Amino acid sequence: MTDSLNEMARIIPPSPWVAGHLGYFAPGARVLDLACGSGRHSRLLASLGHPVLAVDRDAEALAGLYGLPGIETLQADLEGDEWPLAGRQFAGIVVTNYLWRPRFADLLALLAPGGVLIYETFMVGNEAYGKPSSAKFLLQPGELRERVAVAGWREIAFDEGYTATPKPAMRQAVCAQRP
Repeated sequence: MTDSLNEMARIIPPSPWVAGHLGYFAPGARVLDLACGSGRHSRLLASLGHPVLAVDRDAEALAGLYGLPGIETLQADLEGDEWPLAGRQFAGIVVTNYLWRPRFADLLALLAPGGVLIYETFMVGNEAYGKPSSAKFLLQPGELRERVAVAGWREIAFDEGYTATPKPAMRQAVCAQRP
């Protein structure tokens, strides 16, 4: 199964939204790839010279990242009672295809002053295209924009709506900088 996950990481390219906003990260900035799955963004970030902490609860998905230069892995439950990243700080954070609202404030606290968040995930309307389809895992219109504004962060870019790649979906994305 690990071989198929590694193959998937090579087949599914990085998100165009993520790739298009990586230039906002400072050169060599330490980056967190949260809920990284098989690590398509971790691999891209490391190839650009960013030390990466790749975090996911799925050990099998992380296995393809073990030993890759510039990538440290951490298997952790991001939805449990204990926040496994407490006390850490990163100059950049990437989150795609993941939403757990109860830890959103904890996630924002991980970004160092001046750091950049790149976040992209599914929103209401995705039910028409498959999973996730539960409101629990779908953003409301403008939700990411509102969350970074309430935190007092500077919005660099925001987008929401239909996307055809890598598969049809309704998604929302923000790139924002912590003051």
